[in-house]
Amino acid sequence: MRTDIFARLDREPVPPKIEVPRMTRTRLALFGGTSAFYFAVVVAVLLSTWLVTLDWKIMLFRPYQQWPELHAFLDYYVVLGQRGPTAVMVAAWLGWRSWRQHTLRPLLSLGAALLLLNVTVGAVKLGLGRLGPHYATQVGSAELFAGGDIFPSGHTANAVVTWGILAYLATTPRARRYLSALSAVVALGVGLTTVYLGTHWLSDVLLGWAAGLLILLALPWCEPVIAVVEAWVLDRRDRIRERLRARRRLVPSLPVASGGPRLFPAPVDREEPSREAVGAAGHARPARSRPSSDRLTA
Repeated sequence: MRTDIFARLDREPVPPKIEVPRMTRTRLALFGGTSAFYFAVVVAVLLSTWLVTLDWKIMLFRPYQQWPELHAFLDYYVVLGQRGPTAVMVAAWLGWRSWRQHTLRPLLSLGAALLLLNVTVGAVKLGLGRLGPHYATQVGSAELFAGGDIFPSGHTANAVVTWGILAYLATTPRARRYLSALSAVVALGVGLTTVYLGTHWLSDVLLGWAAGLLILLALPWCEPVIAVVEAWVLDRRDRIRERLRARRRLVPSLPVASGGPRLFPAPVDREEPSREAVGAAGHARPARSRPSSDRLTA
């Protein structure tokens, strides 16, 4: 048994017992409160209230011009909210966890969260069609139903979901607390960075935070489906393994030259019949021998 620190990187002999999060009363209360906040932001933008006025004030303030020294760093920091790079990084980590713990639940949970994110956030984006600050046409307008796709902020919602899934899948309360704080800081920074760069209104970011949090809070409702999919995939894997093992049993273990079994029967050598003259009575008579060279020269 390995006792060094690298032993923790080895695959566990048996799948550990993992406590699956449930939809508790606290989670339901948070889900209801976040939903109310979500709809409040949407209504505030639809009615062009003080929130839209605040959006325009921040946009005209142009933070990227007020603090230009931060621009280079924040251009890289905002990548932590992009779908492709973050999904690859998190999927690599969760894939290793799936291999180590003999379970597909981490990867399936990430897939379910990203699917919900694409469907819910994408539908609202296309439905409201809001233009971004750089494409705004009328000062003070909410810029809705104009063919845009920035409300809610996909960067912000993706940062909440992608990094928050690590806290959701944590196996200890201590790790869950630390990862929750870390994901909250990253998501908060990504949202504010988009406002600084002028790619999103402040209300876009508020709705993105709410949209991402709603997906994380709703994940326990997806756990039964995740369990069914995992059981189906593992069953298919076991069937494929059995088929491969059955095929390997038909392959000879030793080469034929070494005495191993033959897959095909060996060809039978056919002897050519001797050419003998047959007499009239049916008795064979020996063929005339060819005179030797000695007789020819005698």
